[in-house]
Amino acid sequence: MVDSVFVMPGTVAAPRGGILCDLHNRYETVRETLSRIDKAAREMGLPNISTRLVEQNETSDRRGPEVQYLEIFAVSIATHHMLIAEGAKPVAIVGQSIGELWALAAAGHLSVEDAARLAVARSQVLTQQGWGGKMLAVGVDGRRAESLAELINHPHLVLACENAPRQSVISGPEALIEHVERVADALGWPSLQLDVPHPTHTPAMAQAARALRETAPRVPYGAGRWRVCSPWMGRDVGDDDPVDLVAGALTARVRMLHTIRELHAAGADAFVECGEWPVVTKFVEASIPGVQCVVPLSESDPVEAVRALVADSTDVGTFRSRLAAPSSNGDGPVVRVSEPAPAGAVATLPVADLLTRTAVPAPAAPVSYVAPVSAPAAPAAPAPPAAPVTVAPAPPAVVAAPATVAPAVAPAAVAPVASPSPAGLDYDTVLTELRTLYGDFLGYPPDLLGEDDGLEADLGVESLKQVALLGRVSDRFDLPDLRSDSSLLTAGTLRRIAETVVRARAEAAGR
Repeated sequence: MVDSVFVMPGTVAAPRGGILCDLHNRYETVRETLSRIDKAAREMGLPNISTRLVEQNETSDRRGPEVQYLEIFAVSIATHHMLIAEGAKPVAIVGQSIGELWALAAAGHLSVEDAARLAVARSQVLTQQGWGGKMLAVGVDGRRAESLAELINHPHLVLACENAPRQSVISGPEALIEHVERVADALGWPSLQLDVPHPTHTPAMAQAARALRETAPRVPYGAGRWRVCSPWMGRDVGDDDPVDLVAGALTARVRMLHTIRELHAAGADAFVECGEWPVVTKFVEASIPGVQCVVPLSESDPVEAVRALVADSTDVGTFRSRLAAPSSNGDGPVVRVSEPAPAGAVATLPVADLLTRTAVPAPAAPVSYVAPVSAPAAPAAPAPPAAPVTVAPAPPAVVAAPATVAPAVAPAAVAPVASPSPAGLDYDTVLTELRTLYGDFLGYPPDLLGEDDGLEADLGVESLKQVALLGRVSDRFDLPDLRSDSSLLTAGTLRRIAETVVRARAEAAGR
């Protein structure tokens, strides 16, 4: 059996007109669900949500972000019903940001109407707060993104989302986000501001969270049919109050990377996106290379794509052999993934493509509305810290003088130190020492050296310097064979080196 996880996107661009036409015609459950969302929308003074999504019509009478949220909800829940109707059974459902609300409805914890009302209530309190904030996606791991935010030292500027090994999101006041963007550019880190109606996942949203708890109608909470994993709580949803769940997420960090990896480690073989384009599945592919990802609505025949997934569930041997088969160009396993979205179709798709360094261009996504908010003046940005000026040494200078750099730092780096005893030499201890050693040599603050960064591909450490550094690691941990391990040079990361050191020390102690 192929264990599938259904993933629900958060805030993305407005869906295309007619995207649900075929599903509406095929499935009674989809027609019923869209009718219930329309009814809830009318009761809140909003237009019908389904009309534009079912008809081949690109026009829209949207009235701000509330309708956009409900359209995204309608596409996600309709895709979920198609999956269930065709026999796909999730082992869990996961939502990104507001997508957690869609996940609760899909699992049966909330009625469709209550989920729609809660989504609108959330949007309204965020609009009323009128916070002048922004969100910036940065192409580095969470540790380095958090260190960058901490350099500015403002309570509302925080690491908001850990999406993938090389995609994090920082949320904060607009003026500070622009400063962070300049620092990221100086460091050579790719970044892109996200065009979202309501920047969230920062302590700055505490006022909106309180307002939601005070004003949102309490809603009945069902037992649910499927397991729901919450990336911001870091656990499964139990009997938590739905309003508290949605309110709490406004100020909390979303740890999608960790949730995805935990589900895969527990046996999840495939991730299915309940949305129009690959958004969350882009994070999945970057976090778990080789895993199967399916985005039915981006396929030419969505229903056939789902049926193929279900067929995989009944033929594990075929599925496993396809994953193990080499690709046509010999680069690795064949993974059935969707075609890329058209330019500008999804607000977060260009970010995923940019930050995972694919060849897909990253045009700016169109904005289909202007949120009716009156933003107060953003807090005055503190004077730019000195750290950004010195954090990123110019790579050409380092590369041009390898012979002089190494002797300059050699005495401090290789001063006689007693070899560590095998006892207590754990991975974290070794990694900390490696960060210090490599940071001193390269001129980087240790906290900005990600354990999964390629020493050459990401940090620009050319092979001669890697040889010199590996020699220092060999001396530091009394492992003479380490300096001849060519695999640590061809695909070197601090994680691989640390794991090799820990393993070699343990083997030496056992002799």
